[in-house]
Amino acid sequence: MSGSPSSAPLPPSSTPLPWWRTGTARVAAIAAVPLLGLIDDRLGGVMLLIALVLLWWRSPWPKRGRVVASVVAAALLGAVAPDQPAPSPDRAAGAAARADAKPVASPTRFPGFPRPSRTTPEPTMPTVPDFTGDSLDIAFPRSRRLGLTVTYHDASDQKRRVEGRSLWKVCFQKTSGTPGDPVVDFAVVRDEEPCPPAEGRPVPWPRMPEVVWTTWRGAVAEVVGAGVPEDRLHAEAAYLNDVLPAEGAYEGWRVCRQDPTEGEPVTDEVRTVTLSLTAPGTGCPDPHRGRDARLPDRDGDGDPDRVDPFPGDRDRTRLHPDGRPSGSDSWDGSGGSGGSGGWSPCRHTRWC
Repeated sequence: MSGSPSSAPLPPSSTPLPWWRTGTARVAAIAAVPLLGLIDDRLGGVMLLIALVLLWWRSPWPKRGRVVASVVAAALLGAVAPDQPAPSPDRAAGAAARADAKPVASPTRFPGFPRPSRTTPEPTMPTVPDFTGDSLDIAFPRSRRLGLTVTYHDASDQKRRVEGRSLWKVCFQKTSGTPGDPVVDFAVVRDEEPCPPAEGRPVPWPRMPEVVWTTWRGAVAEVVGAGVPEDRLHAEAAYLNDVLPAEGAYEGWRVCRQDPTEGEPVTDEVRTVTLSLTAPGTGCPDPHRGRDARLPDRDGDGDPDRVDPFPGDRDRTRLHPDGRPSGSDSWDGSGGSGGSGGWSPCRHTRWC
């Protein structure tokens, strides 16, 4: 018909294909398979999968071309892949033995930490502190806390039974036994005793030195130097009617008697070392008078003449400077009678 428009074919679409669907991309993918396989066989396998997808998904290539390209890509990867070593007979036997063996639990390994050693360290003897001079009541529990078996015995020649750990001190100690069963043995003496020079020897008690006619100051130095504690020393007046001045004021007084005597041991039974003193210029009493000797007292008031503040008045003494109470005939404790006319055995006899 002359009036109808003529039919004409539509022009082909001019929209370009994506780059990964082009033939160049498919060939490049096949070529990349052996290159990545040389670097790592796992990378080559991944690239092979990508090349197969490009070859077979919406590809305009003919089927025969796609099959040939797939075989070529796989062959290229196989050509560059490393050969797997064949297992040796010994290795195959070891693998079979491991397969038959029961699994053994192994300690958990953490990254960055070495596997712990399975070697068991050999036990060693514990180090025992030096308890010499300490109380057994201290050494015993501390040694027990270290895992030691504790024994103890008398260090002297008396072989006494040790009872009451707080009353004994350590003189010697010895460690024995094995690392698995260590033992410490303590040789002890009483707290107030000095340690013997060796186990089984007598206790070396200090011996009393000779201090007669030595001043109190010098006697104290000698007795303490012999090993007697100073708090055991006691001073007294050598005469029954004499009185020591305040402590520290008789440093120059001299020793007339000592108890214990020279050479006697000062054991724990000797609680007090007594030194009898006399004032300078008075001299010591006669030994046969013992402890009953008195200094001269001419007025018989009980005060020795050397310290009598009222030598001509027997009623006035150091205790009663204003005179004794009227009519008192009681003893005043200083050897005199309380009354002016009272009878005194020291005045009227030779007993004093």
